[in-house]
Amino acid sequence: MALFNVDNYLLRHAQVALASLGNLWRQPVASLMTVLVIGIALALPAGLYVIQKNIEQLSGQWQQATSISLFLKENVRDGRGQQLAQQLVTWPDIKNVEFKSSAQSLEEFRALSGLGEILDSLPKNPLPAVIIIEPAAEATANEAHEALLSRLAELNEVELAQLDMEWLQRLKQLTETGERGIAVLAAMLSLSVLLVIGNTIRLAILNRQTEIKVIKLVGGTNAFVRRPFLYTGFWYGLIGGLIAWITLLIGLIIINGPVNRLASLYESQFTLQWLSGSLFLALPLCGLLLGILGAWLAVGRHLNEIEPS
Repeated sequence: MALFNVDNYLLRHAQVALASLGNLWRQPVASLMTVLVIGIALALPAGLYVIQKNIEQLSGQWQQATSISLFLKENVRDGRGQQLAQQLVTWPDIKNVEFKSSAQSLEEFRALSGLGEILDSLPKNPLPAVIIIEPAAEATANEAHEALLSRLAELNEVELAQLDMEWLQRLKQLTETGERGIAVLAAMLSLSVLLVIGNTIRLAILNRQTEIKVIKLVGGTNAFVRRPFLYTGFWYGLIGGLIAWITLLIGLIIINGPVNRLASLYESQFTLQWLSGSLFLALPLCGLLLGILGAWLAVGRHLNEIEPS
């Protein structure tokens, strides 16, 4: 008997869910406009979230690729510089070391700058020998970088130890600011979705006042009356979430080609992270939750005002 009641309960819910979907189908223009508004509202913060995650991935690659340049003193000969480089490569927090003599530095600068005639007119080579150090993976944190930089700057042969991390720190701060901005935008757009769904359900309730009064007159409970409106909100949110995912996927497909070409120009291995799998679950789920909540709030506010006289 209990099993029959459960089956009957689930059957009634399935009937109401399909009937609510049919009502949306019979009003295609209004339903389409509503789900498009919901989809766009959900797609915008999701797209910014994907962009922010890709920026984090890219900044992580830059962080790992950061190197330290040791400019040696003028009186340090190339032989001593090579010996120092061999010593530094044995340090546990240093992954790789490259030594460039003053002559090699001059030739590299000549090739990159195109100022060959000006360089030839100089009385002597103004560029010092340089040791380029790539920190080990465990030394890529900002604190570890600074500690390693301090140790290297204390070497007798080193005139200047330079690590350009300021722009990475600025990028990190911008990323953190972007995260908060995305959270605020997501909250505001979620509220707008609640308002859109709530207003849509309110209009549906007003259009069915006579039907609701008749149902209550013959003994229908508020829960019975509320059920189709909740499923209407469910379908609005679910379809809107799917539209948001499709919109985001199309946008990422459009920009994926230019991003790959730009990365290839810089000889970078960066690839755009789509996050389409996780967002395929997250966006429809967020949509249906917002849809049910918006419908619940609208029905709870207006249903009690409709009573048979």
